[in-house]
Amino acid sequence: MNKILTFPGFIDVHVHFRDPGIPEAETTASGLAAAERGGFAAVVTMPNTTPACDSPEAIAYQLSQTPPLHHSPTPPLLLPSACITKGRLGHEVADLEALAEAGAAFFTDDGSYVADDMVMEKAMRRAAALGMCICEHAMDPKEVKDGVIRDCDLARISHLPIIPVSAETVAIRRDLAICRVTGCRLHIQHISTAEGVALVRDAQKEGLPVTAEATPHHLLLSCEEIPRDDANYKMAPPLGNDEDRAELRRAVKDGVLMFATDHAPHPSAKKALGFSGSANGIIGLEAAIPLTWVTMVEGEGMSPDAWAQAWWKMPREILSPRAAARLDDARQTVVEVGEWRVIEVAKFASLSRNCPYGGLESNCWPVTVAHCPT
Repeated sequence: MNKILTFPGFIDVHVHFRDPGIPEAETTASGLAAAERGGFAAVVTMPNTTPACDSPEAIAYQLSQTPPLHHSPTPPLLLPSACITKGRLGHEVADLEALAEAGAAFFTDDGSYVADDMVMEKAMRRAAALGMCICEHAMDPKEVKDGVIRDCDLARISHLPIIPVSAETVAIRRDLAICRVTGCRLHIQHISTAEGVALVRDAQKEGLPVTAEATPHHLLLSCEEIPRDDANYKMAPPLGNDEDRAELRRAVKDGVLMFATDHAPHPSAKKALGFSGSANGIIGLEAAIPLTWVTMVEGEGMSPDAWAQAWWKMPREILSPRAAARLDDARQTVVEVGEWRVIEVAKFASLSRNCPYGGLESNCWPVTVAHCPT
């Protein structure tokens, strides 16, 4: 018999809706429809749009694009994040004070690492004064170089340039050092290595205000299992090896990491050129709840309540007070557990199809985002 479980509304703190910029990949309307079908009460959009979301006007545009939906009584909230640096170029800190006042959920240059130490320290000092979180795409380009994949059989057979573990760990160590001197809340996005997890664990034990997220794809997949030169397995950071995957799962179960999808839609042409020539990222909003349940609850023995907290309680902690205030405590995510079904990517509401999840099964499916009267 199927069982209905009800939780506080889930929040995905890492999505790309490509609006403005690439409407054929995703619009705000299609992205929110995907979030709604996926069971999310709110999503935080990344600022790597065209133009970048680095001004109050860009924040206002994001908020104005939220359309009414008719599939549920309570459509998902859109909470825009804003750039750390002007244009996401890493050279000059954006007007963080104005962006906070306009309603930014947090600050990130996601897709780009703020490589200049002095720029990052200035940003973190200003964000700390605002009580805001800095979220970092922890991939140091000096370490990444021309890499596209972690060391694995496919990389060696196909002679693909490798992204070393140090690309993540060098970036995290630098950011933790600045966190120590500024006291700014720091969040590491889409962590992917066992060594990176260890750094976050140690920082949390030290008492630093540090959090991090794991994506469904890094929890589910391993670079050792990539079947062929298929860009649906290409993302940044890249898939780790079996040891990385196991440590990420342990860290989620231990409450060190929260969940986030890094939903990254692309037109089919952008993912048709293999690892060497394709864009990074996959879509995930409509499969995230089923796959994290199967991976962590069914596979790792995580309790349903702890699993849910990694989708709602922990994400709330990195939001600005203004963004968090928009969340209605009456919003609830409802899932049905019991019947095993297949993920059908062709039926997704997202406009894109860059996804390796087709044919996978789960026994946990979002029903709706309910709004229960208080």
